Amino acid sequence: MNEMSEFSKFINEHAEILAVEIVENVLKGINLAIPAWEKEQAVSMYFDFLGFFGKSLINQNRESVPDGLMEWSKKNAEQVALEGQISEIAMRYPITREVITDIITRISIEKGLSVKENAYIIKRLNAMLDISLMETIYAFERITDAHKEEMQKELAKSSAPLVPVSNGVVVLPIIGIIDSFRVNYITEHVIPKVAALNIEKVIIDFSGVYIITEENSRYFHEIGEMLRLMGIEVFITGLRPELVQVVIKGAINNITRNNSFSNVQQALKSIQK
Repeated sequence: MNEMSEFSKFINEHAEILAVEIVENVLKGINLAIPAWEKEQAVSMYFDFLGFFGKSLINQNRESVPDGLMEWSKKNAEQVALEGQISEIAMRYPITREVITDIITRISIEKGLSVKENAYIIKRLNAMLDISLMETIYAFERITDAHKEEMQKELAKSSAPLVPVSNGVVVLPIIGIIDSFRVNYITEHVIPKVAALNIEKVIIDFSGVYIITEENSRYFHEIGEMLRLMGIEVFITGLRPELVQVVIKGAINNITRNNSFSNVQQALKSIQK
């Protein structure tokens, strides 16, 4: 068995002890105290990492990414996404790199490895840490983007509900800040529902809206046109004075004509006449 194989075998056989040493020294280096369960989790994480690292040193294709490292990084990102911020991982990487480098160098000296062999091992370690960090960040971004999209969908549902008020009449209250995502949700989900319910009149109530842009105002113009072409009469209520000018520029008033009221009650009275 050559020195590199012996070194790799030592890393794999002592991975748990070394993982504990890494965690203890990293926490000491950043002066951080964590719960026992989190420390165990970190030890398990570095145990796996050392396993990938040890095997990579005797891999014939030494420049390849070890099997499992990418999945390990993704799993690490999932854990962070559930419990913290990506900055927590980034903050620990420099001290982690320093701690593991010191440990690896110490073992290299003990095993009688040459300066060239030690340099290769450190280079391989840094490459794996860099790959791990980047893949963790990418995975974290993908996970948080997916969570954000789900949250936007839930917010869109709650910010544009259909409220039946009488036979053939519904109120569509628009609540909160209006953005393109919510407008698209109305177009893709609310409009088809209106058609399926055989609605004759829709009251779009803006009393819960404090900000609307000219661009989104034009989107609502398109929504109004879609409803009108479906044979549905559109009423606008609840527009605040500061929004009226934006609405005029966005041409919402063109599709409502004289069907604009200060509140839903007034619109209902007009419909019932």
